[in-house]
Amino acid sequence: MSNSRRQFLNRASAALMAAATACRKPTPDSAAVLPPGAPPAFGTAPDAGPPVSPSTFAEAEKLVQVELSAEDRQTAAGNWRKSMAPLYERRTGPRKFSPSLAPATRWDPVLPGQQAGPGRDRFIRTPGTPDPLPSNDQDIAFAPVSRLSRWIETRQLASERLTRIYLDRLERFDPKLRCVITLTRDLALSQARQADREIAAGRYRGPLHGVPWGAKDLLDTAGIATTYGAEPYRNRVPAQDAAVVKRLHDAGAVLAAKLSLGALALNDIWFGGQTMNPWLLEEGSSGSSAGPGAATAAGLVAFSIGSETGGSIVGPSMRCGITGLRPTYGRVPRTGAMTLCWSLDKLGPMTRGVEDGLLVLQAISGPDPGDVSSVPSRLDFDAAIPAAGLRVGYVPGWMKESPATGVDRAALEATRQLGMIPVEVSLPDWPYDSLDLILFAEGAAAFEELTLGGGLKELKVQVPDAWPNLFRQARFLSAVDLVQADRFRRRLAQEMARIFSQVDLLLVPSLRDEILIITNFTGHPSLTLRAGFVEVSEARSDWAPDPAHPLPKFSPPRRVPHGVTLIGRLFDEGLLGHAGIALERILNVAAERPAGF
Repeated sequence: MSNSRRQFLNRASAALMAAATACRKPTPDSAAVLPPGAPPAFGTAPDAGPPVSPSTFAEAEKLVQVELSAEDRQTAAGNWRKSMAPLYERRTGPRKFSPSLAPATRWDPVLPGQQAGPGRDRFIRTPGTPDPLPSNDQDIAFAPVSRLSRWIETRQLASERLTRIYLDRLERFDPKLRCVITLTRDLALSQARQADREIAAGRYRGPLHGVPWGAKDLLDTAGIATTYGAEPYRNRVPAQDAAVVKRLHDAGAVLAAKLSLGALALNDIWFGGQTMNPWLLEEGSSGSSAGPGAATAAGLVAFSIGSETGGSIVGPSMRCGITGLRPTYGRVPRTGAMTLCWSLDKLGPMTRGVEDGLLVLQAISGPDPGDVSSVPSRLDFDAAIPAAGLRVGYVPGWMKESPATGVDRAALEATRQLGMIPVEVSLPDWPYDSLDLILFAEGAAAFEELTLGGGLKELKVQVPDAWPNLFRQARFLSAVDLVQADRFRRRLAQEMARIFSQVDLLLVPSLRDEILIITNFTGHPSLTLRAGFVEVSEARSDWAPDPAHPLPKFSPPRRVPHGVTLIGRLFDEGLLGHAGIALERILNVAAERPAGF
């Protein structure tokens, strides 16, 4: 924010409030008094704000690529201070609304007249008796939730023992990974002991009972700091649990840690440093669900909850070699979670196996009054259903070029071996990146006070592609372009409905920019799972290249996991689970662990 604007806001708030009051109810002495029966007119409030001249508009035209005539500029400049009085009053006056208040408009991923999701609720997990309990703690720590839950249910493994294993690992390996913001030791041990007592008394709550987990530190936890990974909020302690946290508490899960996220949910650098990839400690874990990705991959928790706005579950799942399930927009309530973008934010499980993700999703789904976008939904999942016959869409050109690899192409071939039917699909050549205007505008609105008050300067990262610059730039975005982006979003939803009339799911390179943007804005669910390994000769980063700070290079190249992503129909996560489990089994690469953990 410029000094002139800050000085104006500090100096003129009283005058602005008076101006807005005059705009609402003219005084007898005001020039705005109208004769009886005359309707109000736009732009008739008393002047407010800094002086504006035709040259101001001439410079602003460069930002929005609109050309005005000299006469047009003169008219606009002459009226600007009258038209903007109510806007300035809303920004600086005494009637500010809570940052948690959602916009009146609500994104509905389901097009009018369409039905979405399965016709029934059904959840059938893998049957059978679990393998014998391993003799060493490391093997227990890396076991999937599907196996841990059976050991706890049959009382082969006490929740308190499992919780101590994870607490020990969190303390031991966090100096390497920097993935923990707050270790919740006392709460975890209390919850674990309660779980053991209840299970011993025959009150088993379900497959998450007694299972330790980690929360991305944008989920409110009552009496425990929730920092958003950002310096201005590091001492923030909420009074209530987020809806998802409460649901996991009700399921008997054990909260072991609040895990790191890139500041205000961007990338992997937070006020405590950079969270690192357990498979390659010279690079970040990707973000913004950086801590959930690293901690889950390193066997420090049984599962975690991440969030995604534009790739924050997919990215860390890819780099850290875990499974990330991004639910359909609206399935999981965000009440008590940090808002970055009301029409894009989603919460979802990050696990070491496909079935684990479905087990967690079942526990956290369903509407909550605090999230106006959360809706009722059904989940139809049977772990034993074969994937044969499913139509798998893919874009041929995408599979032949970067970021696709041989692992992606092998995964597509594996679908044929499973009896799935690959189907070529295509997407129009549209300017998908233009949709990011919605993200930038909503994010800047969510953090308006931090932006206008100068708090963004406290954040560690101040590069051009970080939030401080993007939120400031967003103050100059065109409202007209925002509406046009919203219309484009609707057109894109129609295009995705066309594609899903031809296929049951899509298989895509996980980090293909177009599909990350498309499916986050349309709200379709995705499942990212490890599909193989690749070699890299240079560390990877979520940030734009910076010649002044080159990334580490490796000779010989390093071997790291690589994932593929399945995209499903709206609210059809159960079908994604069927296909994902089948791929996970045939590819048989999910069990390998990062060295040193």
